[in-house]
Amino acid sequence: MTAPYPNQTLPARGPVAMFGLIAAESAIFTIFVVAYIFYIGKSQTGPQPKDVLEAPIFFSICLLSSSLTIHRAVEALRKGRSMSFNAWWGSTILLGAIFLLGTASEWHRLIYNYGLTISTNLFGTTYYSLVGLHGFHVVVGLIGLITVMAFALLGKVKPEHAPRAYVLSLYWHFVDIVWVVVFTVVYVIGR
Repeated sequence: MTAPYPNQTLPARGPVAMFGLIAAESAIFTIFVVAYIFYIGKSQTGPQPKDVLEAPIFFSICLLSSSLTIHRAVEALRKGRSMSFNAWWGSTILLGAIFLLGTASEWHRLIYNYGLTISTNLFGTTYYSLVGLHGFHVVVGLIGLITVMAFALLGKVKPEHAPRAYVLSLYWHFVDIVWVVVFTVVYVIGR
């Protein structure tokens, strides 16, 4: 694509598109976060957040650490170090999967030990909606990461694909940043 003016270059389409997606997704998350904050303490029936929530510190550390591993993976790919890329990319997948297992175990505990479902009360509705929205984004990110890993294991991911890996890493960083907000709202402010 040529620039409309001489000596002007346009930004790469991939990152621009991803930043557009991130902006739209940020608006959606903002709505869910505001709803959660608005309804804190308004449930007439239990259980309440302070009674059932335990901060998932270990699982949060796993997810946040995955931002470092995906960054290292993209850098390794740029330098043509495919084995290093595979190791870092695989570590990112593992850390994301561990986080999802943590979310699943928390939900199992809340449902079976405390009877908290999405229809129990306002807390249940807003909690499962917000944390579930984030979990959905983690699943989408993992599908993308696993797809790239499959191609990498087949030897199809080369240094020239680093800009595309970078675009996917932007999405993963977004998922991690959103978790910081969700964690703060749900497990710190909301308790």
